[in-house]
Amino acid sequence: MTFTRTSDESLREIGEPEIESRACVAALLDRYLVSLDQEELDAGWAAGLFTPDAVVAFPISRHEGIEGMADYHATALSAFAATMHLSSPAVVEVRDGTAALRANLMSTHVHHAAAQDGAPQLFTTGTSVRGSARRTAHGWRLSELTFRLVWSQGSPPRKA
Repeated sequence: MTFTRTSDESLREIGEPEIESRACVAALLDRYLVSLDQEELDAGWAAGLFTPDAVVAFPISRHEGIEGMADYHATALSAFAATMHLSSPAVVEVRDGTAALRANLMSTHVHHAAAQDGAPQLFTTGTSVRGSARRTAHGWRLSELTFRLVWSQGSPPRKA
């Protein structure tokens, strides 16, 4: 028997299926963030993470639908020489085959050009992530991710 606190801080019992679903949804967010830094983003990447109608919204742009999702991310990441995304554990609430999630994220982006002293120039952000996921025939998939900028340090990339 496991007890958890809901958003209103009251204790309630949750069963193994809900614990497993929460873990699966949290793992989706983890896989998404790690993959941004370490993997080739292609249609298989998108299909393993997102529903066909998924929406990803950043403060400066958004993309709707799985078609083109990998290219959208790859184009955004190409503005930097490297990135590192570090997140807090996700808070996940599951209900009837859907889930809501939230987490905090720190992202470090390394600019292509080095500073005059040879050190890399960094653009670092603190972001609040909110999202949702749905249980599909292929398992849990992200249906929405929204990123809200809380703070930033350094300069964002110049627009091409």
